[in-house]
Amino acid sequence: MATLASQNVRAATGRTVTYSPASAGGDRAPVGSNVLLAVRNASAGTVTVTLDATGTVFNGAGVPDTAVSVPAASDVIVPLSEEYRSVSDGLAAISYSAVASVTVAVLAV
Repeated sequence: MATLASQNVRAATGRTVTYSPASAGGDRAPVGSNVLLAVRNASAGTVTVTLDATGTVFNGAGVPDTAVSVPAASDVIVPLSEEYRSVSDGLAAISYSAVASVTVAVLAV
């Protein structure tokens, strides 16, 4: 499991995004209202990315995990909002159904 660092993206200057291989054991990443997870799936099949939700809604029920499908040869961007903040370390837990040819980047915009 790797901890992904966020890359600061400024509208005026832009940024070349650096992708890292998705970890077989999952990844951890910062969360926030302006933080995004970019997933690039260069494999021949769909990959499911799951964000572990740790928050609760107003009635105390748990917020369900979020599963996002990333089609073959596609890029998907997913918000890493506060609902995914772990109580233990403040980071989001991210898992993948497959990691071959899958790369990820965390962007702070």
